This record gives sequence, C-alpha cells and structure tokens, in this order.
Amino acid sequence: MSKSIDLTDKTVLISRTDSIGDVVLTLPMCAWIKENFPTSRIVFLGNIYTAPVLACMPQIDEIIAWSDLEKMPTANRIERIRALKADVCIHVFPNRDIASLMRKVKIPVRVGTSHRSFHLLTCNIRPNFTRKNSPYHESQLNFELLKPFGVESLPELSTIQVWMESFQPKSTVLPDFLTQALAVPGPKVILHPKSQGSAVEWSIDNYVAVAEDLLQRGHTVLFTGTEKEGAAIRSTFPQHPQCIDTTGKLTLEELIACIAACDALVACSTGPLHLAGVLGLRTVGLFSPRKPIHPGRWKALGKDVHILVYDQKCTTCAKGKPCHCITQIEPQAVLNELLM
Repeated sequence: MSKSIDLTDKTVLISRTDSIGDVVLTLPMCAWIKENFPTSRIVFLGNIYTAPVLACMPQIDEIIAWSDLEKMPTANRIERIRALKADVCIHVFPNRDIASLMRKVKIPVRVGTSHRSFHLLTCNIRPNFTRKNSPYHESQLNFELLKPFGVESLPELSTIQVWMESFQPKSTVLPDFLTQALAVPGPKVILHPKSQGSAVEWSIDNYVAVAEDLLQRGHTVLFTGTEKEGAAIRSTFPQHPQCIDTTGKLTLEELIACIAACDALVACSTGPLHLAGVLGLRTVGLFSPRKPIHPGRWKALGKDVHILVYDQKCTTCAKGKPCHCITQIEPQAVLNELLM
C-alpha cells in the first residue's frame, strides 16, 4: 500500500454543490480531517443555498459559493481559486466544470471517483468505488475519497455521529410569530411534508392526521416547507392556535434555529430530516425500501433517529420500480415513535 498523503498545514478544498442532506452527510469528512490534521485548513465549495448549513460546522475555515464563481470570467475564477493556495481538492459531488477549473489552477492533489469519465483528465487520484448498489451509508461512502490520506476502512455510523456533535446552529433572531409559538409550554413537533421532489413522500392527509392528534395532546405543531409547497398544502392544515404554518416564511438560517428549538421532526428523506438528526431531535424518517433511496443509504445521522418503512420486502421496490408503499405507513405508527 502506498504511503498516505500528509495533510498537516495543508489547505484542503472540498467540493459538494448539491442539496442540504447531501452536504450534511459530507460534513463528517471535515471532522475527520481536523481530528487527524489539526493544523489543516478546510475550504468548502458549495451551493450558496447551503452556506448556512456549512456555517454550523466549526471545522470549516472558509465557505465559497459556486454560483459566485460561475458569474466570474474564467480568468477571475482561476485567480480566485489560486488565491486559496489549495494543496488538495476532493470532489465529493462530481461536477465537470469544477473539476476542469481545479485542473487549470493546478492544485497538486485532485481526488475524484474513477466512475466519472471526465475525472480521467482532471483528477490525478481516482478511487475506484461505486455508490449505487453499495450496502454502506452515504456518509460512510464519502470516506472512500479520504483513503489516500490515511483512512484504512470506512468508519462506523456510531463514530460518524460522534463527529457530528460539533454541528451547532448559529445564533439567529427568529420572526416574532415563531418566537411566540416556541414560547408556548409543551412539546414542539415539526412536520415537513414535502421534499421538492427529492424523495418518495408520505401523503399530506397522513401528516394532518398526526398533527390533529398532537394538537389534542397539547403539543405545538409547526409545518415547514417552501412557499410553493405551502401554497399547495396549507389549506389542509388544522385550524388551531398551536398549529403554526411557517411555509415560505423562514430563511434557512431561521429554519435551522427553529429545528434546534423544537423537540421532534417528521419527514421523508429530505434536508430538514438530516438537520434534525444532527441537532439531536427525536427524528422520525419515512422511507421507501427501494435501492438506492433506502434508509440504509440515506437515513439521518443522530442518536435519536427512528426509521419507518411500510414493507421492507416490498416486491415492487425490490425490482427497483417506482412505488408508493410509503403512503401505507399509518399515522399511528408515526405517533408511536413520537410519543415513546
């Protein structure tokens, strides 16, 4: 086995420009690097939308938004990255343009999976692994890209969860309506019904049934989501003083702070589920058993995460075909997890 690359005093650029959940599951890489190379410097190149998530991870020294770089002329873009004096670039989410840019900047060590043809020309270290049919969790699979730096085997999820205990929300002033809702005595439960198309979804009727039961018990229920999602579903929300519609009303910073101030969250496989998990809430995730979107690959990290699947042996899901068996999960099953 070749000698591992020492990251002591090195600047490491990690590139992942996709969505919230994907980014959360990449953050353990930052924790591992800092734990093993405390004097390293980590720069995270991400989507501008996910910057508030990255800001919660103290191991990250600098955040760069890819959308800002895209607006620059090529020469300025190269100059901006060159100014970082990066020694290593790790492409967690493959992007042809970003890979090409890092090659033009001549970052000495450029790591990307061998399963992207453009990495043949742009990366000089190409670990050979596949994600689609792997039995490992997404956060574990990311560590395949750290093997050149001393990772000998993929870490256990329990170890990864310990690393994520450093994830802490920034101090954020919340809107008055939300501050007032959170001040009401009793448990606070977030229901996040939609996923912007990233997952197979549970029906809004089921979420409403859960909400009505919780409200009768004296809980405060907060519905979260985008304005577009809210416009499609908010007419179904229970009319109750402790049922709070936050859809379209919160920035991501505010959403993170809101989640951190609550006791539990219910969602399918989407960003807020992952945020709730690492923030330590009782987190109930609703999943399809179909590969590669099954919970073994995408469940939230956290010590109080609970997963519901209607039928682990669903024959339609086993064939890899679209299936909505998730909708057969009963509201009572969710309530059982919330009220344990």
